[in-house]
Amino acid sequence: MIRPSFLLQLSDTFLAVVCLMLAHYLRYGRLSSETLIFEGGIFKLASYVVVVITISYLFNLYEFQQFNELWRVAAKIVFALTVSLLALSALFYILPGLGFWRGVLLISLLLFGFCQILVRWLIRKFSRVSFFANRVLIVGAGSLAKKISEIVPSDHNMHSYTRFVACTDKVPVVDPDLIVGHINDIDQIILDYRPQKMVIALTERRGNLPLKEIMHSKLRGVEVYDAAAYYEHVSGCLMIEEMHPSSFIFNQRFRMTPFMRSYKRLFDVALSGTGLLITAPFFPFIALAIIIDSKGPIFYKQLRVGENEYEFFVYKFRSMSDGAEKKSGAVWAQKNDPRVTRVGQFMRKTRIDEIPQLYNVLKGDMSFIGPRPERMTFVERLKESIPFYSTRHFVKPGVTGWAQVRYPYGASDEDALEKLRYDLYYIKNYSIALDFKIILDTIRVVTSGFGGR
Repeated sequence: MIRPSFLLQLSDTFLAVVCLMLAHYLRYGRLSSETLIFEGGIFKLASYVVVVITISYLFNLYEFQQFNELWRVAAKIVFALTVSLLALSALFYILPGLGFWRGVLLISLLLFGFCQILVRWLIRKFSRVSFFANRVLIVGAGSLAKKISEIVPSDHNMHSYTRFVACTDKVPVVDPDLIVGHINDIDQIILDYRPQKMVIALTERRGNLPLKEIMHSKLRGVEVYDAAAYYEHVSGCLMIEEMHPSSFIFNQRFRMTPFMRSYKRLFDVALSGTGLLITAPFFPFIALAIIIDSKGPIFYKQLRVGENEYEFFVYKFRSMSDGAEKKSGAVWAQKNDPRVTRVGQFMRKTRIDEIPQLYNVLKGDMSFIGPRPERMTFVERLKESIPFYSTRHFVKPGVTGWAQVRYPYGASDEDALEKLRYDLYYIKNYSIALDFKIILDTIRVVTSGFGGR
């Protein structure tokens, strides 16, 4: 299913093109080969669209939950357009052949900003109409059904609802007032409540599931989900508790082809090499700050677990006091950890301490994107308590990853389980598009300081 945020990005892309052409028409009174269509103009158009859409994404302008406070959205759009103007001006200064006249650029951004506000106002206005309501019927009334109900996206549409259908005579775990009937009457319940989505959330389905009636519902247009599939679709991670070994064996998406590995390696070398070239001039200043702040080496190396559970040394800028673990041994980093130095706190918030890991990527020990590499002490313990934990080691660990941008810093076994949900989602759904999304989210995370410790 296509996510609404993706449709909004497509809409903004179309509007960006229209606004740019309209700006040229308003400025010069014509649309000619000098505009955007011929003589290399398509590259100008592409550079403009990529910059404005990317910056809009970084400012969270595709998060529907925020559209209820339109003044906040408008403020974000103003900031995003300002950053877009500066970024495009810098790009056109470096590559003059991609540039427009400044009047055209300014007018196009003003028009685009107005269109963005208008589109989001329309979404806010019409999202409360019954046609856009989110109506979810959960088949089941136990703990699994309750867990699914907790992740159903909330909105302010009075026609939206989440209701349950009982399947057994057991005492329900969910609110009894939200149970609208028994599974035997599912056909009539569908006709009365007209749900858009039906989620099958039964721990034991054998003998409790009327397949014929559910098939009829699907043929009427109701989207039918397995609980695990719905959980993955909504939350962007996997419900490990409901997974079996067959989930990996017979699912065609849990695999890394030679082409995918080759692409990732080329991608890793290009990004890590570029990253080291850009950041290398700053290394002396970072080193000086570390030396002034505390005694000890500039760099810190530690054994971590990589692909196929082979250990390797990961390199970082030292952010803790020298010998911080001599007494305590291997422990999770905690919030406001006293072992972290003053400079280390800043480096951890901004992820500067992880820049030397680009050398690990260049060597091939790590990938730019993948699960976070953990220490063998933690891995051995987590393998015993968390099912499928070893699966994350079938790919190279990464400097950043889906779990790193979607979940705060892990500091316990419970956090490790939650992050594994995201790691396995990444392995299952690996694609170039997902890698690109993670890179954009990483930029947003680094600038916001999300999850740093």
